[in-house]
Amino acid sequence: AAAGLSYVGAYVINTYKSYDNFLQDKYALLPAVIIICVAVVMFIIGLIGCCATFRESRVGLGLFLAIILVIFIAEVSAFVLGFVYREKVKTDVQGTMRSVFEKYDGKNAESTVVDYLQEQLHCCGVKNYSDWTTTQWFNSTGNNSVPRSCCQQEAKNCTGHLDRPQDL
Repeated sequence: AAAGLSYVGAYVINTYKSYDNFLQDKYALLPAVIIICVAVVMFIIGLIGCCATFRESRVGLGLFLAIILVIFIAEVSAFVLGFVYREKVKTDVQGTMRSVFEKYDGKNAESTVVDYLQEQLHCCGVKNYSDWTTTQWFNSTGNNSVPRSCCQQEAKNCTGHLDRPQDL
């Protein structure tokens, strides 16, 4: 289990590199770091449990039980806090995404990240393609279209024009 959690934590940190412009908060990597720390603690606790079992130590097994109970209480607390603050996180991420979309010009680093995000997640805009109509890029181009990264992969000859929303 500790190895699996370590892999998940490392994967989240590695994936963060692709989306760091959207997650400008300094605490964005905190969950991944916590996952890796939990993996290390789980390994140590598992080692304590194994040693206590081999030695048939009542004190060691009691310590193991106490540690497992503390971990269970921490997991329940984390679940409750995640449930309570999910809307705040959603609002914060959408606000950050809107600001990055506002900086889109088709050439800068933010543009590359936005295009990558839309292609990888098969989406367009923060909620849908109409989000692009309020951006500076949309108003400056004046061609009534969204970036080509909004196009579906199956759509042939997609130009991003809003008169063909079925291609987006």
